Amino acid sequence: MRIALIDCGTNTFNFLIVELNSDKSFETIFRTSVSVKLGDTSINKGYISANSFQRGIKTLKFFRENINRFQVKKILAYATSAIRDAKNKEDFINKVYLSSQIQLDVIDGDRESDLIYKGVKSSLSLKTSNSLIMDIGGGSVEFILANIHGVLWKQSFSIGVARINQKFIHSDPIKLNEIKLIYNYLNQELLPLFEAAKKFPPIELIGSSGVFESIIELIHFEFNGDKLVDSKNEYHINFDLFINIFKIILNSTLDQRAKLKGLINMRIDTIVISCLMIDFILNSFSLKCIRMSTFSLKEGALFEFIDKK
Repeated sequence: MRIALIDCGTNTFNFLIVELNSDKSFETIFRTSVSVKLGDTSINKGYISANSFQRGIKTLKFFRENINRFQVKKILAYATSAIRDAKNKEDFINKVYLSSQIQLDVIDGDRESDLIYKGVKSSLSLKTSNSLIMDIGGGSVEFILANIHGVLWKQSFSIGVARINQKFIHSDPIKLNEIKLIYNYLNQELLPLFEAAKKFPPIELIGSSGVFESIIELIHFEFNGDKLVDSKNEYHINFDLFINIFKIILNSTLDQRAKLKGLINMRIDTIVISCLMIDFILNSFSLKCIRMSTFSLKEGALFEFIDKK
């Protein structure tokens, strides 16, 4: 049975087709990510702009072409922060269905966190001690405190990189006063996380794919001089090497980041905020152990579907 999984995020639409075998194992048939930037210029205004709207429709029509080409039998398509918070979301959902026959399931932050957790726990082993899972999106950031026994606490925060970029960044490279404003903002917005972490103190940070994959690639290029070729479900990120990359990113202009080997085009304008967020979390909880899961929401949806069969 072939299944298509679609994650319509604020910056990126992720697409995965797998062949599900009778023993509940699966093989990847096709995967791609498209930089749609649905929240471009207007996410903090609460609507999907005309240009972003059309990029989204075009991308989902492209996904439909591949769904037909690979003879997919089941589609699981999810929409997150930018769409769920948009005043014109119903118009977008309807246009998507009319143009591609893809029915989007607009999920809330709690459901999004749940699927992310299911994806992460399927790619790596959680411990008896507590881990803080972090998924950095364009519209929202999900935090999940969990261990081998299950989820202890979870919450989605509307502090995605597109929102913070539009709200605080006016310089290239970023200025010190902008960094201070962002850290103060995070300090206020993440109070529920700080309270939860007092009850369930984490000993490590687990990044959920996305920008964490870019950090792995950047570190590998910077210190090994070539592209990362191995493909695993879990990676460890050396703390000191992350700090080195963080400093390079922080002091770089947009043009300089465009030339960095290992950084894909769709993250050139958001990597600064992402690294600031990671640094903020590591400092806030005195964490030096960082792991990365290559599985996230769409894989979580896949494993949930498999478990129900």
